[in-house]
Amino acid sequence: MDYSKIPSPCYVLDEKAFRKNLELIKLVKDRAGVEIILAFKAFALWSVFPIVREYIPFSTASSLAEARLAYEEMGSKAHTYGPAYTDREFPEIMRCSSHITFNSLQQFERFYPQTQFNNISCGLRINPEFSDVETDLYNPCAAGSRLGVVADLLGDKLPEGVEGLHFHTLCESTSFDLERTLAVVEEKFGKYFSQIKWMNMGGGHLMTCEGYDTEHLISLLKAFKAKYPHLQLILEPGSAFAWRTGVLVSSVIDIVENKGIKTAMLDVSFACHMPDCLEMPYKPTIIGATDAVSGKPTYRMGGNSCLSGDFYGDWSFDRELKIGDRIVFEDMIHYTLVKTTMFNGVSHPSIGIWTKENEFKLIREFGYEDYKNRMS
Repeated sequence: MDYSKIPSPCYVLDEKAFRKNLELIKLVKDRAGVEIILAFKAFALWSVFPIVREYIPFSTASSLAEARLAYEEMGSKAHTYGPAYTDREFPEIMRCSSHITFNSLQQFERFYPQTQFNNISCGLRINPEFSDVETDLYNPCAAGSRLGVVADLLGDKLPEGVEGLHFHTLCESTSFDLERTLAVVEEKFGKYFSQIKWMNMGGGHLMTCEGYDTEHLISLLKAFKAKYPHLQLILEPGSAFAWRTGVLVSSVIDIVENKGIKTAMLDVSFACHMPDCLEMPYKPTIIGATDAVSGKPTYRMGGNSCLSGDFYGDWSFDRELKIGDRIVFEDMIHYTLVKTTMFNGVSHPSIGIWTKENEFKLIREFGYEDYKNRMS
């Protein structure tokens, strides 16, 4: 990828890397005999849905907007799960969905009657109260979680009309994490398996990450399917689709120093354009930089919003940075793109693709009207 040919700031999807991930996901889907669908919560760059459809035809939605995107741009109805549905939005959600999962028994009882004449398969999200996710912000099974029905609230029989169960306990996890979760799900909810047609194992299956044991995942899914052959198994990863498939290109626009700490001020913002760095938190990789090394030119990276904490650091470089230098953050496509904001009205990065023909293609630029139209 020739960064000199890319405008700054800009998110850039690498088509070759993206297709490589899609090939692996389809391989797992076909060999395991399961359905793997794209979670828009992590990746919703609809300009490349034609590429996605070459490998994976279905998607999962968490809102009315995502359900419409599935129906209108993926060309297929969504597997929809929302933490809470409203009377105003539910009719349109039904129009755009093939499956609807409910977060609570109350929501199911309230809305299920409307689904009976719309050819929709309904399910319940369950909470096994077990997860290996260590960061509570991303742990759906943390104590007191609002997500999913715990086993204590269910009797011996599922409500009439429930055709599937959905659990989501993982976050950028391994197949061995899934194995441990499945054991708990089977222990707590196994008595209901004969009453359902499908089981959705949620997202967080990071099968495209280097070191992920896809053979173990395939064997695990095959074994579960052999035990319960009547169940259609569904996985809905998001990060796995776009894992390490692109970058955020930025530029140094100033360098400030305070008490010996040098900060490279960028034309992007951690708060607005890389929010997970501050929320998780995690330190992204910068091409050509390392963690701080004594004696080498070392800088914090400063965002261009007025939030005091809009910075991250420190990185060392082989030479002193200067205004105009490119700073390229790796792996900034999954989740990052869908979580950006226009706080402060800061300029939003463009979106582009580095095509398989090794050419840059600009998809979208953002300007004042995009900011203005979000206000009133």
